Amino acid sequence: MSEPKICIAGLGGVGGLIAARIARAGQPVSALARGDNLRAVREQGLVLLDGAPDAQQRSVVQVCASDDARELGPQDLLVVSVKTTALESIAADIAPLIGPHTAIVTAMNGVPWWFFEAIGGRWQGARLASCDPHGTLAAAMPAAQIIGCVVHLSATMTAPGVVTHRAGNHLIIGAPGGAAHPRLPLLAEVLRQAGFETDSSAQIERDVWLKLWGNMTVNPISALTGATGDQILNDDLVREYMSAAMREAAQIGDAIGLPIGMTPDERHAITRKLGAFRTSMLNDAQASRPLELDALIGAVVEMGRLTGVPTPAIDSLFGMARLFGRVHRMYA
Repeated sequence: MSEPKICIAGLGGVGGLIAARIARAGQPVSALARGDNLRAVREQGLVLLDGAPDAQQRSVVQVCASDDARELGPQDLLVVSVKTTALESIAADIAPLIGPHTAIVTAMNGVPWWFFEAIGGRWQGARLASCDPHGTLAAAMPAAQIIGCVVHLSATMTAPGVVTHRAGNHLIIGAPGGAAHPRLPLLAEVLRQAGFETDSSAQIERDVWLKLWGNMTVNPISALTGATGDQILNDDLVREYMSAAMREAAQIGDAIGLPIGMTPDERHAITRKLGAFRTSMLNDAQASRPLELDALIGAVVEMGRLTGVPTPAIDSLFGMARLFGRVHRMYA
């Protein structure tokens, strides 16, 4: 069997880490990239700084990078790992990468546009305007070809063409509705060979929802306040506000058939183990980059309306974060 064609669309922190790890494992990989990242990767290769700060391993790998998807052609595995704020723009570019048998792997934050596509029950096929307002994503990336990927790690592009792995190493993959996607075994093997702790899920929607439940509050609060995770949890009033929002989201989960199975305090205890961490949204806010508010919290507001669950705490958090983003020109 010939080597699979693998492409990463979006050489940010997570996409860069996945691309570099796959290449370091000896598997050819290409990337759709732009600007300074593209120039740096072409000139010096993709640089990976991996491991603990006091024992960091530096690797330089070669990735076939281009800003023209037509040069790369149809792929077996296409990992889409961009900020959700950039999804509509990249959807117009990736068509040449998608053939009839391409697995489209979505590795990103928040509620994906395909979330209700195969969830079953009353909400099967529901569309979230906050995630795909014009239907652009659903048209560009067919649901039958999707494999969801929930990312439990932290990586950043610390310079053009240089990705630094901060923490975590866990990826959870699965097709919507637990379908037996023909490319799922291949994806799992590629990721495991690349050194990721990789689990396959029979209900990827549950894994998406559980992760969102943990970061839908801490991310926007960090952007609003400039606080790290430990500072947020150490404030009793803020922590209780987060818990109130999480209780509302848990009711939404019950309504759509995705019960959480833990209390907010139990989730806070997990978050505390991360210490003084900076959320990706805090980094984006301080760099004046677009904020991923729609996928992380706007979608939950919409789901509350859809299910009839009152969400006053979630609404107020979204309103404040949205206003902050508009005033600072980081949210349209």
